[in-house]
Amino acid sequence: MHTQSRGPQNRSESGANRAASAFDAELFTDGACSGNPGPGGWGFILRIDGVEREGSGGERRKTNNSMELLGAIHGLRLLEQQSRVRLVSDSQYLVKGLTEWIDGWKKRGWRRKEGPVLNVELWQELDELRARHRITAQWVRGHVGHPENERCDRLAVS
Repeated sequence: MHTQSRGPQNRSESGANRAASAFDAELFTDGACSGNPGPGGWGFILRIDGVEREGSGGERRKTNNSMELLGAIHGLRLLEQQSRVRLVSDSQYLVKGLTEWIDGWKKRGWRRKEGPVLNVELWQELDELRARHRITAQWVRGHVGHPENERCDRLAVS
């Protein structure tokens, strides 16, 4: 995994920034694959008190969905104490998984109505991280100019 820190960011007091103050951390994530499955990568930006850390990594033969989950996992692992986290992703799989599906999967023994949960070991790790942190997941449309999402995409494909 590659990580890099950046100092405080100059940010105006916009509505998004005021909303961000309700959180201890903001985590922006993305995953990408060349082929599905195929060589893939993930990236994240973790922002705490205006200080950013970036991380990225890759795997030889994975699915795009698994890369999306790994971006979130690696970012959340960096949080040293219990935190309120705003997680922003262009992956409906990740966002809906955290906000709509995961509790039902757990109740059914990590099964979907159609069969076993795919990427179950990653979802179980996310569930452990979710037990430690209060995560609010937010979906953003990808590739439409969202600055952090575009940066995470570049990290994931580099």
